[in-house]
Amino acid sequence: MMGVMVSEKTRPTTSPSMSTSEVGRPKAGSTRAWAPRWTTRLVIVGIVLTALNLRPAITSLGSLLEEVRVGLGMSGSVAGLLTSVPPLCFAVFGVMAPRLARRFGAAAVVCAGMAAIALGLLIRPYAGGTAGFLAVSALALMGIAVSNVLMPVIVKRWFPDRVGSMTGLYSMALALGTSSAAAVTVPMTEALGGSWQTGLAVWSALAAAAVMPWLPFVRDRGASPAAQAPAREEGSGPRITRSRTAWALAVFFGLQATAAYITMGWMPQIFRDAGVPAGTAGLLLAVTMAVGVPLYFLIPRFATRLPHQGPIVVVLGVCGLIGYAGLYVAPAGGAWVWALVLGIANCAFPLALAMVGMRARTGAGVVKLSAFAQSIGYLISIPGPLLVGVLYQHSGGWGQPLALMAALMIPQIAVGILAGRNRLVEDEAAH
Repeated sequence: MMGVMVSEKTRPTTSPSMSTSEVGRPKAGSTRAWAPRWTTRLVIVGIVLTALNLRPAITSLGSLLEEVRVGLGMSGSVAGLLTSVPPLCFAVFGVMAPRLARRFGAAAVVCAGMAAIALGLLIRPYAGGTAGFLAVSALALMGIAVSNVLMPVIVKRWFPDRVGSMTGLYSMALALGTSSAAAVTVPMTEALGGSWQTGLAVWSALAAAAVMPWLPFVRDRGASPAAQAPAREEGSGPRITRSRTAWALAVFFGLQATAAYITMGWMPQIFRDAGVPAGTAGLLLAVTMAVGVPLYFLIPRFATRLPHQGPIVVVLGVCGLIGYAGLYVAPAGGAWVWALVLGIANCAFPLALAMVGMRARTGAGVVKLSAFAQSIGYLISIPGPLLVGVLYQHSGGWGQPLALMAALMIPQIAVGILAGRNRLVEDEAAH
């Protein structure tokens, strides 16, 4: 894993004043030279384990959504609400991440986030009733939300000269965790006795393991004046709302998130309604997510070498349009092809993460841009999964939901092209 961290050059560079991360190193640009080797390796382990836990709470539920609906007595509309809860929580709790990081340190917040995921996943299946299920799900999703925002920040500070490689690494781990949960949840549930509660709760063990690498860094947030510099830096960051690129990136993030959460929440149901067995439907979702394992690593590295990321946006958007058309015409007959193509389309997510690191010059800019793009983006994505559930219930089929999903791909391509221009939010915010 360490072997993939080859040196690369990214256009946005850290400012000379950019200082330590929450672990108290003196200069962001010299982390790897200053920090003990075991410390850097432990950070990498923490990043990978954290990324593995950022989606199983969602895709494991998607694989067992029919069983959860029956077990809790949900209608299609309520199930649509359930699939809208993740982006809602990401928007609400993600905006809190910069303030929490300034006060406690990013590592401490991520550590607490992993603990929240572990606790939420363990309790959620046994909370009793739809209301309890949603409430405890919010605890796990809160942990995911703050970690989502802070991962680009940790990468920028610890690996300022390897943003593309490290973004690719944790994006690849995120895709691996996503696809693994989709692939093994159904067979693992059957092996554990067939209870959907057990099948969902078992994922808490992976989150508990992700707590460990961050523990050595939790108490270092105020150990030295250098450790306090990020707070000052973040507080003096750019006024993001003045940047057109920031708004374009936020809308692009929101539209790709809409597509991703509709896919994770509803694609197994689309296949099951077409006559595909439950286990195979979960495996098809796993294929969609597994496509991202290599691409999540390669796309950010490739994107950092391009002057404009628009061509990547267009290719991914066209794949989405092909996939939705295929699901409408022959959902069962071409199932494996559509799963593969939609998996490529979902790689807009690591591209968006890479652009967060590329569109800001300083660590303060990355913190604010990451929180802004993800919070606004997830707010934009909230209605999508819910609307799909309503259309599915009232139309009695998947024609209208798929038409909606295809229609949203057009503005995603347009704003992605704008976000992919070689601009820096600090420069735009200054005008």
